[in-house]
Amino acid sequence: MSGVRWSYAINQWKPQFDDFVRREQHERALKTLSIAGFEGVELTSGSGRWEPLGNPQQLEANFGSLAGFRAFLTDCAVDCVSSWAWDPMQRSTEHLTGPLSPLSADDAPALAERAGEFAAALAELGGSVLLVRPAPSAGAAEPLDDDAIGRLAACWERVARTTRQHGVETALHVDFLSALRRGDALERLLARTDPDLVGLAVDTGEDAVAGVDSVRVIEQHGDRIRHVQFKDALAVDAEEEYLQPAAEYTVRARGGVREVPRWFGEPGVDGGLVDFAAVTRALLAARYSGWIVVESDQSPHPAASALLAGYLVQRELRPLVEGAAPEGVS
Repeated sequence: MSGVRWSYAINQWKPQFDDFVRREQHERALKTLSIAGFEGVELTSGSGRWEPLGNPQQLEANFGSLAGFRAFLTDCAVDCVSSWAWDPMQRSTEHLTGPLSPLSADDAPALAERAGEFAAALAELGGSVLLVRPAPSAGAAEPLDDDAIGRLAACWERVARTTRQHGVETALHVDFLSALRRGDALERLLARTDPDLVGLAVDTGEDAVAGVDSVRVIEQHGDRIRHVQFKDALAVDAEEEYLQPAAEYTVRARGGVREVPRWFGEPGVDGGLVDFAAVTRALLAARYSGWIVVESDQSPHPAASALLAGYLVQRELRPLVEGAAPEGVS
């Protein structure tokens, strides 16, 4: 029997900064995830009072304590927070700091300390993986030379040692705008980091938009995979628009020169590019054991997206996982 568990990323419920801030909204979303068959929820980092689920300090402020939030999850029939997606290049009003850069050796101590805070909270909330954005966007950074790769490697090994003290793994999440997409930068970073310490996240949607085959990534790096995100892709960045300055806004949010209305969709969406059954089989062949977090960025109807994705998981993907023999995949 595989050790795969299913979770859902709640970030799609917050399309604007001042949306999804009330407890009753969180309750409806979490109960929707529960009836769709998901055991856990993945949180996304954020700062300030408009991000009540964004960091440990805000959870404590809004739910009395981390234990209070865990009880809230239980009341909504969700077992735990599976994981937390953290971008250290965001500002933090809680710490009165600006962005922390993994390319800066001076920022590494504060970055590791912040990661430790997330990891300690995750451990209390039943989670096991801190998902990190390992490098800035390609349009905001020079190509990563060997010195830059070395600084990234040192930073993320330091972070991983810190999170592991709390029983939490660190997984590098490479989005389609990442500077690590250039050339062989990701391969060089993986080669410079301890494979037993620094893990890799597979995100099927980000891979597909970047023109990367997730199945091949799993076959090449199965022993490094600590986390998986399942979302679909509706278009490919074939023109390498990820290299543009401010691509987070002009490309990801606005759709680039083609004005792509949605780069991503929920698993099961019409026109999706990802073969989730093939990816699931590849994970089983690699003996992956951990969370698969389903996601749907940019969904105009988040509850409907969660239910549609849940149908695919319950009717097609979970049977693949639960039918896998311990010795391999039939």
